[in-house]
Amino acid sequence: MANVGTVDRGARFIAGLVLLVLALLPPAAPILADLGSWRWAVAAIGAVMIATAAIRFCPAYTLLGMNTCKRS
Repeated sequence: MANVGTVDRGARFIAGLVLLVLALLPPAAPILADLGSWRWAVAAIGAVMIATAAIRFCPAYTLLGMNTCKRS
C-alpha cells in the first residue's frame, strides 16, 4: 500500500538525486569539501530516497503512522 504522496515523492527523488551526484563528484570538485569516508553513506541515503520515491512506500512512515498519499 502506497504511503508516499506526489509532492513527497518528487521531493524525495530530487533530494536523492542531489545526494547521489554529490557522492559521485571527484574529491577535488569545488562545490563541497571532500566527503571523505561519508561518501558511501551519502550515496546510500540518496539511493534509498530514490527507491522509496519509485515504489511509493516508506517503511519509516509505517512505523511512525504517517501517510502523505491522498486517499481515494
